[in-house]
Order: sequence, then structure tokens, then C-alpha cells
Amino acid sequence: MNQAIDTYCESLKLSTIQSEWRTLTEEASKNNIPYHALLERILEIENQARIERSRQTLLKLSRLPFRKTLDTFDFDRVKGVSRRDIEEYMSLSFIEQNQNLVFLGPPGVGKTHLAVSIALEAIRKGLKTYFMTAQELVTSLQTADSQGKLDKKMRGLAKPSLLLIDEMGYLNLSNNGGHYLFQVTSRRYENSSIILTSNKTFSQWGEVLGDGIIATAILDRLLHHSRVFSIDGPSYRMNEKGTN
Repeated sequence: MNQAIDTYCESLKLSTIQSEWRTLTEEASKNNIPYHALLERILEIENQARIERSRQTLLKLSRLPFRKTLDTFDFDRVKGVSRRDIEEYMSLSFIEQNQNLVFLGPPGVGKTHLAVSIALEAIRKGLKTYFMTAQELVTSLQTADSQGKLDKKMRGLAKPSLLLIDEMGYLNLSNNGGHYLFQVTSRRYENSSIILTSNKTFSQWGEVLGDGIIATAILDRLLHHSRVFSIDGPSYRMNEKGTN
């Protein structure tokens, strides 16, 4: 009998039930737990385990550079954003409405930290999320284009519920970089959400992209349904260096 249960669990890929059913049935027998309650508990732990495995898979595929939550962000150190502001977006209603978030500010004020915190919440709720720097994004699209796989790559970038584009403006995006970024924002426009971080003001994007017209077209789509946070404050990296 025991072997049969294990065999069925293997066949049905019920790995958590396979490892836990003996303990659970012994507990039910000792405490006179009804059969339906036992079955509910068995199914509950299998479901919880699958949800957690799914989250771990989403986390791995997201390519997030680190795992920092809102609890570790020092809102007293910066201006232009508050805990209440970000907690509002932790509901992820902006993703349901296909809206975008943009964090502007100098290096070291925590733009990526805030973006990642929201992304982690999206993953916790089972939403596919993907992270790339602007340079990585353009480079990957240039490579795909040279291999005749640009459309396939674009379709892949359109799929995540949330796309994080980090460090826009840290490096100038030459060699048609603006055209590639325009295609990404166009594909996702009013279909899915983007969180973007940049150390450049919008007026400087033409210089970053090497094309003022493309910059305007990108911003037109990115900002149509968006919330922009302009953050200022001392660099936490320099602050940590000064205290060491």
C-alpha cells in the first residue's frame, strides 16, 4: 500500500505529498482528524509547495541583481519619494492597468533598490518579471538582429508582466540603440508595465540615444500612463565609504 502511494505520487509529480503523507496520516490517526480535513491539509501543503517553487523559478528567471525589500530603504535620506508613495505601488494595481514607473535621480539614491523591491512583490504574487540594464537590453537586441532573431527577441521582451530597464543614461546608446529601445516601449505600450531608472533628465535623453526624435517618441509612449519620481539626496555608497 505504502509503495503504491509513492508510485502514484511520482507519476503525478506530487513530490511534497510523497514526502509528507506518512507524517500527516499518523498525525490524523492520533488526533482523530476527519478524512476530509486530512485530504484538505495534504492538498494545501502540495499547493503551497508548488507556489513556492513557482516563485523561486520566477525569481531565478527575473535576473534581478540583488534582493532588497522596502524595509531596508532609508526614506529619510532622500527627497522626492516617500514610503507611502511606494507602498501604494506595492499593490501592483499599476501592472493591472499597464502603467509605468520611472525613477530619476543621481547615482546612489536608491532608484534600483526601489525598483527591485516592487519587482520582488510582483514575483511573490506570481507575476513574470525581467530585469536588464539599458545597455544589456540594446546589446541583446543588436545581437538578435544580427542573427535574424530580432522579432523573436522582441516577442520575448513583450511577455513579462513587468520589465525593469535599469541605468538608462549611464552609457550613451549608440548604433541604433534608440531604435531598439523604441521598439521595446512600443511593443509594451498599453499592454504591460515598465519600471525604468535613469540618472538623466528627460531633456538629456536625445543625447543619450543619439537621436532627439527617437527620444521624444520613446518618452511619448513611456510617460503616457506613468508616475515619475525625481529623487535627490546623498549617495548611500559614498556615505558607506565615508563611515568605513
